[in-house]
Amino acid sequence: MIVSMSSEPIEETDRFTPVFNADGLIPAVATDAGDGRLLMLAWMNETALKKTVETGEAHYWSRSRGELWRKGATSGHIQRVVEIRTDCDQDAIQLIVEQTGPACHTHRRSCFYRVVETPEGLKLLFDE
Repeated sequence: MIVSMSSEPIEETDRFTPVFNADGLIPAVATDAGDGRLLMLAWMNETALKKTVETGEAHYWSRSRGELWRKGATSGHIQRVVEIRTDCDQDAIQLIVEQTGPACHTHRRSCFYRVVETPEGLKLLFDE
């Protein structure tokens, strides 16, 4: 364990102990192994995370359908996991993946295709 500038201890364990929220979920971002581009954000429950580790392919939890899903199961746009990382609090997951086809259900490479520009451009809900 190392000490931060504020004298508070920084957790530096080598144990993977993911912290799931009250709904039993943890946010997971997928980034491209080739160029690091952010591809998507989804949610995992414990089963999805375990299946991802076991199979080497990304599995997520669908909050709207209430079911486990393997990325690309119907589209063929699978995510082969190259590396799994967790943040400092272990309450978020990063999957570094080799993406087959587009990652977004809109058939775009990334779900993050909208650029928030000026107030004259994209209207933001919090500006009302």
